[in-house]
Amino acid sequence: MDKQKKKGVLYIIPTFLSDTQALGVLPMSVKKIVENLRHFIVENEKTARKNIKKIAPPVPQSELMIHVLNKFTSPEDYEQYLNPCLQGASVGLMSEAGCPGVADPGAEMVSLAHQKGIRVIPLVGPSSILLSIMASGLNGQSFTFHGYLPIDKDERRVRIKDLEQQSARSNQTQIFIETPYRNEKFIKELLRHTRPNTQLCIACDITSENEDIFTQSVAEWKKVDASKFDKRPCIFLILAN
Repeated sequence: MDKQKKKGVLYIIPTFLSDTQALGVLPMSVKKIVENLRHFIVENEKTARKNIKKIAPPVPQSELMIHVLNKFTSPEDYEQYLNPCLQGASVGLMSEAGCPGVADPGAEMVSLAHQKGIRVIPLVGPSSILLSIMASGLNGQSFTFHGYLPIDKDERRVRIKDLEQQSARSNQTQIFIETPYRNEKFIKELLRHTRPNTQLCIACDITSENEDIFTQSVAEWKKVDASKFDKRPCIFLILAN
């Protein structure tokens, strides 16, 4: 009787947070793995092809088999995306930026891989959440990432106050993000609804040449022109005293 074919691996491939050199944020081991992959599951095909070319220039673009995984992907498609692994070929999972599976639809694909007995290997690369907590000086022993806060003005105000109170009760860093073009308005709201002594870190353009990471009290932030962060990818962290 023939032995069962060995399954391929699902590699979790971090990508870039900014326009920077590949080997500036990714180790050589990632480059070597990507060079040997031809099957990818990605959020956006155009961006993925650009990133693959940046990481591993020798890979022929014509040989790539790319499946798109985003909020419009049908659950029925998930199964076929992992077929190459079941047939012995490894697959790379990539996000638009940062680490797949973290604030990212890739988590569902990883879960399915585990259900199918496919080995999952996370590769080393930049995570805006971890890099910002590392550089903030805030509590890195206990923190929570909340993604986007509500868009509705009243709901957002309540959410900001709730997160600040939770931070004060638990000495826990609260982390969230905003769409870059709304940064200026968001920062003004954040400063309006938090206490003067609450510590706020704004980490902007992480890993790029224009990287700015500052931590100071809300009272001090009120002296800063919030427009300097407008339309720049930022991550926000607060720790209430």
